Amino acid sequence: MLAVKRLGIGAGLAMLGLVLVSVAPVSPARAAAPSQQDSQYLQAIHQANLAEIATGNLARQNGTNKQVQDLGSKFVMDHAQLDKQVQSTASSTGVTLPDSPTPDQQAVLSQLQGTSGAAFDTQWISAELTAHLKNIQATQTELAQGSDPAVKKVAQAALPKLQMHFDELLQLARKLGVPVPANPSVGPTPNPSAPSPGRSSGSPSTSPSPSPTSTGNEPGPGSTLSPNPGVS
Repeated sequence: MLAVKRLGIGAGLAMLGLVLVSVAPVSPARAAAPSQQDSQYLQAIHQANLAEIATGNLARQNGTNKQVQDLGSKFVMDHAQLDKQVQSTASSTGVTLPDSPTPDQQAVLSQLQGTSGAAFDTQWISAELTAHLKNIQATQTELAQGSDPAVKKVAQAALPKLQMHFDELLQLARKLGVPVPANPSVGPTPNPSAPSPGRSSGSPSTSPSPSPTSTGNEPGPGSTLSPNPGVS
Protein backbone atom coordinates (compact mmCIF):
# COMPACT_ATOMS: atom_id res chain seq x y z
CA MET A 1 0.00 0.00 0.00
CA LEU A 2 2.80 2.38 0.86
CA ALA A 3 4.37 1.87 -2.57
CA VAL A 4 1.06 2.59 -4.23
CA LYS A 5 0.58 5.76 -2.23
CA ARG A 6 4.04 6.98 -3.16
CA LEU A 7 3.29 6.27 -6.79
CA GLY A 8 0.09 8.21 -6.53
CA ILE A 9 1.89 11.21 -5.01
CA GLY A 10 4.55 11.08 -7.73
CA ALA A 11 1.96 10.94 -10.46
CA GLY A 12 0.09 13.81 -8.86
CA LEU A 13 3.20 15.98 -8.77
CA ALA A 14 3.94 15.15 -12.38
CA MET A 15 0.44 16.19 -13.37
CA LEU A 16 0.76 19.39 -11.31
CA GLY A 17 3.97 20.18 -13.17
CA LEU A 18 2.19 19.81 -16.47
CA VAL A 19 -0.53 22.15 -15.28
CA LEU A 20 1.99 24.74 -14.13
CA VAL A 21 3.79 24.60 -17.43
CA SER A 22 0.54 25.00 -19.32
CA VAL A 23 -0.52 28.12 -17.38
CA ALA A 24 2.93 29.77 -17.24
CA PRO A 25 2.74 33.27 -18.74
CA VAL A 26 4.16 33.60 -22.20
CA SER A 27 7.01 36.11 -22.41
CA PRO A 28 6.22 38.99 -24.73
CA ALA A 29 8.06 39.00 -28.03
CA ARG A 30 11.20 41.09 -27.99
CA ALA A 31 10.74 44.44 -29.70
CA ALA A 32 12.46 44.99 -33.01
CA ALA A 33 15.84 46.68 -32.88
CA PRO A 34 15.75 50.45 -33.43
CA SER A 35 16.46 51.77 -36.90
CA GLN A 36 19.86 53.09 -37.93
CA GLN A 37 18.49 56.63 -37.66
CA ASP A 38 17.30 56.03 -34.09
CA SER A 39 20.51 54.27 -33.03
CA GLN A 40 22.77 56.92 -34.52
CA TYR A 41 20.77 59.70 -32.93
CA LEU A 42 21.05 58.17 -29.46
CA GLN A 43 24.78 57.73 -29.91
CA ALA A 44 25.31 61.22 -31.32
CA ILE A 45 23.20 63.06 -28.75
CA HIS A 46 24.95 61.12 -25.98
CA GLN A 47 28.34 62.27 -27.27
CA ALA A 48 26.99 65.80 -27.59
CA ASN A 49 25.85 65.67 -23.96
CA LEU A 50 29.27 64.45 -22.84
CA ALA A 51 30.93 67.29 -24.75
CA GLU A 52 28.52 69.91 -23.40
CA ILE A 53 29.07 68.78 -19.82
CA ALA A 54 32.84 69.03 -20.31
CA THR A 55 32.77 72.44 -22.04
CA GLY A 56 30.25 73.69 -19.51
CA ASN A 57 32.62 72.81 -16.68
CA LEU A 58 35.40 74.64 -18.49
CA ALA A 59 33.19 77.74 -18.76
CA ARG A 60 32.52 77.62 -15.04
CA GLN A 61 36.23 77.38 -14.29
CA ASN A 62 37.87 79.50 -17.00
CA GLY A 63 35.22 81.98 -18.08
CA THR A 64 35.90 85.62 -17.24
CA ASN A 65 32.38 86.81 -18.04
CA LYS A 66 29.79 86.02 -15.36
CA GLN A 67 27.18 85.13 -17.99
CA VAL A 68 29.58 82.67 -19.61
CA GLN A 69 30.13 81.04 -16.24
CA ASP A 70 26.40 80.91 -15.53
CA LEU A 71 25.59 79.45 -18.94
CA GLY A 72 28.31 76.85 -18.44
CA SER A 73 26.71 75.78 -15.16
CA LYS A 74 23.30 75.62 -16.79
CA PHE A 75 24.59 73.51 -19.67
CA VAL A 76 26.19 71.03 -17.27
CA MET A 77 22.94 70.57 -15.36
CA ASP A 78 20.63 70.42 -18.39
CA HIS A 79 22.77 68.08 -20.49
CA ALA A 80 23.41 65.76 -17.53
CA GLN A 81 19.65 65.52 -17.04
CA LEU A 82 19.04 64.90 -20.74
CA ASP A 83 21.71 62.22 -20.83
CA LYS A 84 20.03 60.23 -18.08
CA GLN A 85 17.07 59.76 -20.42
CA VAL A 86 19.39 58.95 -23.31
CA GLN A 87 21.18 56.25 -21.32
CA SER A 88 17.93 54.75 -20.04
CA THR A 89 16.47 54.64 -23.56
CA ALA A 90 19.66 53.15 -25.01
CA SER A 91 19.60 50.43 -22.37
CA SER A 92 15.96 49.53 -23.05
CA THR A 93 16.42 49.51 -26.84
CA GLY A 94 19.76 47.67 -26.89
CA VAL A 95 21.80 50.53 -28.32
CA THR A 96 25.46 50.66 -27.24
CA LEU A 97 26.60 54.19 -26.44
CA PRO A 98 30.14 55.56 -26.94
CA ASP A 99 32.08 56.28 -23.77
CA SER A 100 33.63 59.58 -24.90
CA PRO A 101 32.95 62.58 -27.16
CA THR A 102 33.85 62.47 -30.84
CA PRO A 103 37.42 63.32 -31.95
CA ASP A 104 36.20 66.71 -33.20
CA GLN A 105 34.54 67.44 -29.87
CA GLN A 106 37.69 66.42 -28.01
CA ALA A 107 39.73 68.74 -30.24
CA VAL A 108 37.47 71.64 -29.23
CA LEU A 109 37.94 70.74 -25.57
CA SER A 110 41.70 70.76 -26.02
CA GLN A 111 41.61 74.18 -27.67
CA LEU A 112 39.43 75.61 -24.93
CA GLN A 113 41.70 74.17 -22.25
CA GLY A 114 44.59 76.07 -23.82
CA THR A 115 42.72 79.40 -23.91
CA SER A 116 42.16 81.92 -21.14
CA GLY A 117 40.83 85.40 -20.49
CA ALA A 118 38.44 87.18 -22.84
CA ALA A 119 39.67 84.96 -25.70
CA PHE A 120 38.25 81.96 -23.88
CA ASP A 121 34.83 83.58 -23.60
CA THR A 122 34.77 84.38 -27.33
CA GLN A 123 35.96 80.96 -28.40
CA TRP A 124 33.58 79.18 -26.05
CA ILE A 125 30.53 81.11 -27.25
CA SER A 126 31.45 80.55 -30.90
CA ALA A 127 31.97 76.81 -30.41
CA GLU A 128 28.75 76.49 -28.42
CA LEU A 129 26.70 78.28 -31.06
CA THR A 130 27.95 75.85 -33.70
CA ALA A 131 27.42 72.83 -31.47
CA HIS A 132 23.90 73.71 -30.44
CA LEU A 133 22.87 74.56 -33.97
CA LYS A 134 24.00 71.12 -35.13
CA ASN A 135 22.36 69.43 -32.16
CA ILE A 136 19.06 71.15 -32.90
CA GLN A 137 19.14 70.17 -36.55
CA ALA A 138 20.02 66.55 -35.73
CA THR A 139 17.19 66.43 -33.20
CA GLN A 140 14.73 67.83 -35.71
CA THR A 141 15.87 65.17 -38.17
CA GLU A 142 15.18 62.47 -35.58
CA LEU A 143 11.70 63.83 -34.96
CA ALA A 144 10.98 63.81 -38.69
CA GLN A 145 12.69 60.55 -39.69
CA GLY A 146 12.94 58.46 -36.52
CA SER A 147 10.61 55.51 -35.98
CA ASP A 148 11.15 54.33 -32.40
CA PRO A 149 8.71 56.10 -30.02
CA ALA A 150 11.14 55.95 -27.09
CA VAL A 151 13.97 57.54 -29.07
CA LYS A 152 11.67 60.21 -30.48
CA LYS A 153 10.61 60.97 -26.91
CA VAL A 154 14.26 61.70 -26.13
CA ALA A 155 14.36 64.12 -29.06
CA GLN A 156 11.14 65.78 -27.92
CA ALA A 157 12.66 66.38 -24.49
CA ALA A 158 15.96 67.62 -25.92
CA LEU A 159 14.70 70.09 -28.53
CA PRO A 160 13.29 72.84 -26.26
CA LYS A 161 16.38 72.72 -24.05
CA LEU A 162 18.71 72.98 -27.03
CA GLN A 163 16.69 75.82 -28.53
CA MET A 164 16.71 77.71 -25.23
CA HIS A 165 20.49 77.30 -24.91
CA PHE A 166 20.97 78.50 -28.49
CA ASP A 167 18.81 81.59 -27.90
CA GLU A 168 20.73 82.45 -24.73
CA LEU A 169 24.04 82.03 -26.55
CA LEU A 170 22.83 84.35 -29.31
CA GLN A 171 21.94 87.05 -26.82
CA LEU A 172 25.31 86.79 -25.12
CA ALA A 173 27.20 86.71 -28.42
CA ARG A 174 25.53 89.90 -29.59
CA LYS A 175 26.23 91.55 -26.27
CA LEU A 176 29.94 90.67 -26.39
CA GLY A 177 30.39 91.24 -30.13
CA VAL A 178 30.92 87.60 -31.04
CA PRO A 179 29.92 86.88 -34.70
CA VAL A 180 26.52 85.23 -35.00
CA PRO A 181 24.59 83.71 -37.91
CA ALA A 182 23.09 86.20 -40.35
CA ASN A 183 19.80 84.31 -39.98
CA PRO A 184 20.22 82.19 -36.84
CA SER A 185 16.67 80.89 -36.69
CA VAL A 186 16.58 77.11 -36.76
CA GLY A 187 12.82 76.99 -36.99
CA PRO A 188 10.17 75.11 -35.01
CA THR A 189 9.89 71.39 -34.60
CA PRO A 190 9.05 70.03 -38.06
CA ASN A 191 6.04 67.96 -38.96
CA PRO A 192 7.23 64.33 -39.28
CA SER A 193 5.54 64.20 -42.70
CA ALA A 194 7.33 67.29 -43.95
CA PRO A 195 9.65 66.64 -46.91
CA SER A 196 12.48 68.79 -45.56
CA PRO A 197 13.13 67.93 -41.88
CA GLY A 198 15.11 70.30 -39.74
CA ARG A 199 14.46 73.35 -41.90
CA SER A 200 12.47 76.44 -41.05
CA SER A 201 10.11 77.84 -43.65
CA GLY A 202 11.81 81.17 -43.18
CA SER A 203 15.34 79.88 -43.50
CA PRO A 204 17.12 80.74 -46.76
CA SER A 205 19.40 77.75 -46.53
CA THR A 206 19.29 75.25 -49.37
CA SER A 207 21.70 72.74 -47.90
CA PRO A 208 20.32 69.49 -46.45
CA SER A 209 19.98 68.94 -42.75
CA PRO A 210 23.03 67.29 -41.20
CA SER A 211 22.94 63.63 -40.36
CA PRO A 212 22.29 62.63 -36.73
CA THR A 213 25.98 61.83 -36.30
CA SER A 214 26.97 65.44 -36.98
CA THR A 215 26.16 66.75 -33.50
CA GLY A 216 29.13 68.22 -31.73
CA ASN A 217 31.33 71.20 -31.06
CA GLU A 218 33.51 72.93 -33.59
CA PRO A 219 36.19 75.54 -32.96
CA GLY A 220 35.41 78.78 -34.64
CA PRO A 221 36.51 81.91 -32.76
CA GLY A 222 35.97 84.95 -34.90
CA SER A 223 34.14 83.06 -37.62
CA THR A 224 30.61 83.65 -38.83
CA LEU A 225 28.20 80.78 -38.43
CA SER A 226 25.71 79.80 -41.08
CA PRO A 227 22.21 78.46 -40.32
CA ASN A 228 23.25 75.04 -41.60
CA PRO A 229 26.93 74.44 -40.90
CA GLY A 230 28.59 71.66 -42.85
CA VAL A 231 28.99 68.25 -41.40
CA SER A 232 32.44 67.76 -40.05
